[in-house]
Amino acid sequence: MLAESVDKEKSLEELEGVTWPDPPSDSTMLVRGVHELRKKPVKDLTVDNLRRLVGQDVGLRWLLPVALDFLRETAKEEGETGWYDDDLLSAVLTRKESTWRSFPKLARHLDGTVRLLSDLSPYLQRDVRHFRDALADIL
Repeated sequence: MLAESVDKEKSLEELEGVTWPDPPSDSTMLVRGVHELRKKPVKDLTVDNLRRLVGQDVGLRWLLPVALDFLRETAKEEGETGWYDDDLLSAVLTRKESTWRSFPKLARHLDGTVRLLSDLSPYLQRDVRHFRDALADIL
């Protein structure tokens, strides 16, 4: 498990040691939601919460291992039910190349998980190709 070193009892604010100020009153729902999610213990984040935070590049040091563990654990079900969590997979696959270069072990883990999957949508196939092409030297 990649996330063994993540204290899931703590929130991102606690893990980072940084408390964001309240968002401006005219902030979007997305911004307000991200601020709120940073206060929740990692163990209480749903898959949709993970997708939202990862997709906004928030807390990646702690959340990518959690998300990758979830994706690997559920990959086995893919053969029976079809891949049901395209949104989280897409959010993870589409992080910046520099993110993955900072965490090469995580990049290799994601590549291994994707190899377990079949019947990916054309959109996910494109994301996988882009991920692999950009990181071919470390995968």
